[in-house]
Amino acid sequence: MNQSNNDNINALKINNLDKVELDVSALDSIDEGLISRYYSADRLLPIMAATLKYIDRRIENGLMLPYFTDISLETWQHKIKALDIYITDKTEGRELNLEARGKDYATNILSYPSDLPVAIIDLMPTLPLGELIVCHEVVVREAAEQDKSVAQHISHLLVHGMLHLLGFDHELGQAEQEEMEGFEIEILASLNLPNPYLPNA
Repeated sequence: MNQSNNDNINALKINNLDKVELDVSALDSIDEGLISRYYSADRLLPIMAATLKYIDRRIENGLMLPYFTDISLETWQHKIKALDIYITDKTEGRELNLEARGKDYATNILSYPSDLPVAIIDLMPTLPLGELIVCHEVVVREAAEQDKSVAQHISHLLVHGMLHLLGFDHELGQAEQEEMEGFEIEILASLNLPNPYLPNA
């Protein structure tokens, strides 16, 4: 992937203890104005922070993160959480979806968990969550179809994608789908955003 238009964003403190770090990049052909309008630090970091704050509360009540079961609670709580986001178009989005999932169309978001061994993470200053690839054209189309703003749909997809990076998967069964959707609804509510699964939400 050609990662130009880099927007390296400084870490943002959460509750004076935890931090998040975000790196946004895009395909060369993606307009920089589009990136600054929809994928700026001001827009995305609060969503990322709210998601991790919610997950931290659930961990305190016994929630296990499927992709981070080997990470100690202390490491999880004190490491900066790092997330990469890459914005692409329908052509590259289709290629990536075919390669990753065997599906020959561009999808709204793809999630690539970091998959790093604990021994490596322990040596790193950050805890990499992985990468989310967003096909903006698909996001715009879906937002119109669902009668939502583009920004609102991006907020939902960011929460959805981050949950995938932590190991939650709605495609495993009904119980898993209901759990993941429940998390999304509660996280978005904490940001004063409506339930994305209700019509005209």
